[in-house]
Amino acid sequence: MTDLLLKYFRTKQQEVQTEKVYDTQCPFCSMQCKMQLIEQSIVSRKTYKTIGKDNPTSQGRLCIKGMNAHQHPFHQDRILHPLLKVDGEFVRITWDEALQHIKKQFEEIQAVDGHEALSIYGSASITNEEAYLLGKFARVALKTPYIDYNGRLCMSAAATAANQTFGLDRGLTNSLQEVPFTRVIILAGTNIAECQPTIMPYFEKAKENGAYIIAIDPRETPTTQLADLHLMVKPGMDAALANGLLKVIIDEGLVDEEFVKERVTGFEEVRSYVNTLSLGEIAEMTGVPVDQMKTAAIKFAEEESGMLFTARGVEQQIDGTAAVRNILNFLLATGKIGKPYSGYGAITGQGNGQGAREHGQKADQLPGYRLIENEEHREHVAKVWGIDKDELPGKGVSAYEMFQKINHGDITGMLLVCSNPVVSNPNANFVKAALKKLKFLVAVDIFISETAQLADLILPASSYLEDEGTMTNLEGRVTLREASRPCPGEAKNDWQIICEIAKVLGKEKYFPFQNAEDIFNELREASRGGAADYYGITYDRIRKEQGILWPCPDLDHRGTSRLFEESFAHEDGKARMVPVSNISELPKEKPSEEFPLYLTTGRIMSHYLTGVQTRKSAALAARNFESYLEIHPETAKKYNIEQNTLVSVSSRRGTIKVRSKISDTIRPDTVFVPFHWAEDQNVNMLVGEDLDPSCKMPGFKVSAVNIAPVN
Repeated sequence: MTDLLLKYFRTKQQEVQTEKVYDTQCPFCSMQCKMQLIEQSIVSRKTYKTIGKDNPTSQGRLCIKGMNAHQHPFHQDRILHPLLKVDGEFVRITWDEALQHIKKQFEEIQAVDGHEALSIYGSASITNEEAYLLGKFARVALKTPYIDYNGRLCMSAAATAANQTFGLDRGLTNSLQEVPFTRVIILAGTNIAECQPTIMPYFEKAKENGAYIIAIDPRETPTTQLADLHLMVKPGMDAALANGLLKVIIDEGLVDEEFVKERVTGFEEVRSYVNTLSLGEIAEMTGVPVDQMKTAAIKFAEEESGMLFTARGVEQQIDGTAAVRNILNFLLATGKIGKPYSGYGAITGQGNGQGAREHGQKADQLPGYRLIENEEHREHVAKVWGIDKDELPGKGVSAYEMFQKINHGDITGMLLVCSNPVVSNPNANFVKAALKKLKFLVAVDIFISETAQLADLILPASSYLEDEGTMTNLEGRVTLREASRPCPGEAKNDWQIICEIAKVLGKEKYFPFQNAEDIFNELREASRGGAADYYGITYDRIRKEQGILWPCPDLDHRGTSRLFEESFAHEDGKARMVPVSNISELPKEKPSEEFPLYLTTGRIMSHYLTGVQTRKSAALAARNFESYLEIHPETAKKYNIEQNTLVSVSSRRGTIKVRSKISDTIRPDTVFVPFHWAEDQNVNMLVGEDLDPSCKMPGFKVSAVNIAPVN
């Protein structure tokens, strides 16, 4: 009996000590923090713990989202089998049945409505390999121009402005390692403390080293609390504020004339326009006092080094491209780029927001940041793909414009990959109604999101724990996400799903890939010689060097930590400045008698994008289980709003109901609602459909609304 007991306890002790470690990286923000998931088997129960892993970008740090990221892949609602909608209900089918159904529907649609009737809506949360493959699949397998992705709603204004100004768009022109040593920093429209928490130590260290920090935001946030000066600008007035800063340095003789003369075109036109402006009028327009504009501009111009960062607060506007361009005008006029501790950063929102826009998911782009309408670019990519360049379709349309085409009947089928446009797009009620008009919608996802609920077929995708591939973080550093955990149930990697659909469509020879590394090696060739050149990057190099900053044109190249040291990427080597009006080309909504308040939207610490993943995490959902309306005490009193009560928020597009959060950290003329919730808390139902004419970014940050207590 004693021997049996000893054997029993030894067995139990072995069970307790069973442990598996999975190397991975966070699936959420653009810091792409490296981490390990530790899975322990304790008798018949498993426990999970996530710890940070050292790396050049986040240096082992994790935020609350990363520490709890593992909770959603193990959630009971995860899709584990293909699901076909039959009589309004999803029923389980086999993979073979699912693929044959796709073949039948896609071929019928193209036979009746033409090749261009099919579309793809992609994601900035998938790997570089999968983003590349989606672009190739659209143009080679489907022969459609209609592909775009949710990154259009995130980074398009900054990307367009950087390309127009510098000739090249990479998230940061310098590595993050330079931030602690710069002398002055402007944070424009970015709440990094909540959106990218693990980046904050770089800025905190800069402040410890004596840097002066200027924040531009209509709200006081954990980020603005770090600042020495907070410019509480009116929503939508960023371009005008940049003109105010420019006017100050021009009037004070603080322009870096030598830099401007040698490395910039267009400055005299900017100077001429700015000289016609009045600082007093700009102060009235922006809500920023003249003395604060002077302090900010003079401090930035006089210091020997400075860095400027923008994010969605500036960019998610119908003049977002122009606003960023004008902020870059100010940066160039001070000569603070292309040298140590001086440069620009567009703080990428989504996990692979940088890489996903470089390799062919955007309507006008091919891999390597090539342009689909450039004959030389088409020829290079067509050769890699083994087709004639004339077989490549032309340019499609932006993400939101695809829904307009669906509504008009031009697009009748869609492949949706890891995105939730019913919640993320502006004028969300319209998007939902448009999707219902499709003849066939197939969604690739890990949960039945609000959009997947509308699908005819759902295919089970892999999570970050199971999907190996490269990601490009906010620095432009290409990292490798290891993923050794097997897919649960019948779930498959996105790249496998794309290849299997291509096979049933008879395009197997163009998609012969056996693993993610095979795809990356073709991507390297496709990007070779392009603006975003990955050719010198390999899986082995990434593992050894912990990521490589592109461009990296050959295997002996170390990667590029600082851009534009000698020249910009335009043919003449110079950056381009253009005058930017105080008034946007398209009229923005302004408060009126019917809708007297500005509405602005944004993120909060515990949630990510439309919340499909984070709302499945018990630890994260518990921190913020519902949306809210942040409102100034004076405004709350005026509208009879009490703390923690339901409020009706209405615009010209619709109405939502959220709970009040009274705070004196926001402008009295402005209310704020986060965008991580759906249905009657989906703030994007209130946002208009006007788009930035340059980049097609919606105006998420400026809407006119009315509020009332819910009785």
